[in-house]
Amino acid sequence: MPELPEVETVRRGLAPSLEGQVIARAELRRPDLRWPFPPGMADRLTGARILQLRRRSKYLLADLDRAETLIVHLGMSGRMLLSGAAGVLRPGQFHHDLPALQVHDHVILHMASGARVIFNDPRRFGAMDLTPTADLAQHWLLARIGPEPLGNDFHAAYLARQLAGRRSSIKAALLDQRIVAGLGNIYVCEALFRAGISPLRAAGRIGGARRERLVGAIRATLIDAIEAGGSSLRDYRQADGELGYFQHTFGVYGREGAPCMTPDCAGRVRRIVQSGRSSFYCPRCQR
Repeated sequence: MPELPEVETVRRGLAPSLEGQVIARAELRRPDLRWPFPPGMADRLTGARILQLRRRSKYLLADLDRAETLIVHLGMSGRMLLSGAAGVLRPGQFHHDLPALQVHDHVILHMASGARVIFNDPRRFGAMDLTPTADLAQHWLLARIGPEPLGNDFHAAYLARQLAGRRSSIKAALLDQRIVAGLGNIYVCEALFRAGISPLRAAGRIGGARRERLVGAIRATLIDAIEAGGSSLRDYRQADGELGYFQHTFGVYGREGAPCMTPDCAGRVRRIVQSGRSSFYCPRCQR
């Protein structure tokens, strides 16, 4: 499932061609994704101007001039693909040369500029909803999400309060979206490796110095991943169809049995299962 860096990369890829632009026609090619689309969604989007494209956790948020916000979640296999926009067109290609639609292209936004945004989702675990912008923070998908890990509200003191007394593993705590937004399995594994913290350590036993390192490691991991365009493991693509490249720099994720990349460490990456999910770590340098 795309995590924060992948969703942020998609947002940055789409924003220049969508912000300030009008949706000439919204086309729904099925009645639902993971859940049914909201009533009248195509009509409510058609003719609307996108004022701003934002991200909250793993959700894309398109604020419209009709005082509504389109919420988009990519799910397991969803992609937002842009074509027909300046900078995406190949030399000699024109707007009428747009690629033919595919069987899993479920939602298409035909922009007045000539650009086209396609939501493609083979597994249909993605979701879309429309809600009044003024009520966005109370929407059931967003209401209980914790602070953004790259924002000012996420810091060591906040983490200390959230982790105090928790017996669950630090891995499980960081995956809890109520504690911190947008982190998934890949980036939690990578951040814990950078911080030198075992995924097995109890969340309530992360001391002050370790918390400071952990916050810094989470931020650095996410920033590096965004700069690399995210991680492409299965279905993820950037808005222009390109792959992300952060997977080529993984320290531990997916590297079971490989030598630890920490200088002077003779350990090897181990894989364990926590709550049904794989955790990768070096038992020598992550304590």
